[in-house]
Amino acid sequence: MRINLNHLVPVAAILLCVAGTTAQADEQDRFPVEIKHALGTTMVAERPQRVATVAWANHEVPLALGVVPVGMAAANFGDDDGDGLLPWVAERLKELGAAAPRLYDEGDGIDFEAVAGTQPDVILAAYSGLSQSDYDTLSQIAPVVAYPQAPWSTDWREMIRFDSAGLGLAQEGETLIADIERKIATEVAKYPELKGKTAMFVTHLDANDLSIVNFYTTQDTRIRFFGDLGLSAPKSVVQASSTGSFAGSISAEQIDLFDDVDILVTYGDRGLIEAMKANPLLAHMPAVKHDAIVMLGRDPIGTAANPTPLSITWVLPAYVAMLAEAARKTE
Repeated sequence: MRINLNHLVPVAAILLCVAGTTAQADEQDRFPVEIKHALGTTMVAERPQRVATVAWANHEVPLALGVVPVGMAAANFGDDDGDGLLPWVAERLKELGAAAPRLYDEGDGIDFEAVAGTQPDVILAAYSGLSQSDYDTLSQIAPVVAYPQAPWSTDWREMIRFDSAGLGLAQEGETLIADIERKIATEVAKYPELKGKTAMFVTHLDANDLSIVNFYTTQDTRIRFFGDLGLSAPKSVVQASSTGSFAGSISAEQIDLFDDVDILVTYGDRGLIEAMKANPLLAHMPAVKHDAIVMLGRDPIGTAANPTPLSITWVLPAYVAMLAEAARKTE
């Protein structure tokens, strides 16, 4: 594939430095913009007119700010009607009176040719798992906003801050964050039983083989979202998160390490719960004993447990109610 190099921005065009998430929002609105991230430094010379996104949910930042991308990744999890759009994205496009952007399939990785075909001025990927090679290839198409610290570890606030900076809409991004925070606080206030409870997110247990327990660490956005919802990560999960990875695993023989978990969240069905209760090791977990389990499916609610700028307010009523129901079982 031949990549258009005309989108590259000269190094001399540096007027602004966005370091981490602490740069002043009013300065971020000026161009040219320089954004430092885990894979390098990105410069955007002027306000982009054509915005492409890759990886999970980055398109939600421009959409939330009223900008329709020219291309984005199709939803590959939780898309219950098969149109490549999650419901909160479809609703926002309808509000904006816009048709769906070009969708590219990332089931086998980034489709560089499809991204290049949208002729973007900037590519947003603040929440992603880009490798250095991916980033270097995309940077030959247009300036790329990558993740600030580690793959798949950018929380929803950082996603908004970094992606909005690449749009020249940093102040609008801060306003969006504040609005989402207010809506979260309003919903969580309805459920005081969540206060003081701990929660663990276990990933895709196999009812036929419960010998290994995989879980998300405190580096993962799902766990960070618990904090927004009035919950905390148990000390056992914090200690098991020292590797810096967004996921970890232990043998079921060590399950006693997680005796401080009040609420267990995972993906599956009632059959999985019964298998856990019947397992001589997992049955000892307090959350399993009390049936304080939130079971999510491959549907929009299960998808939105991984919080994104548009999904949070969409899922709040249902998800918080499910967590509160589990919390009541621990009392």
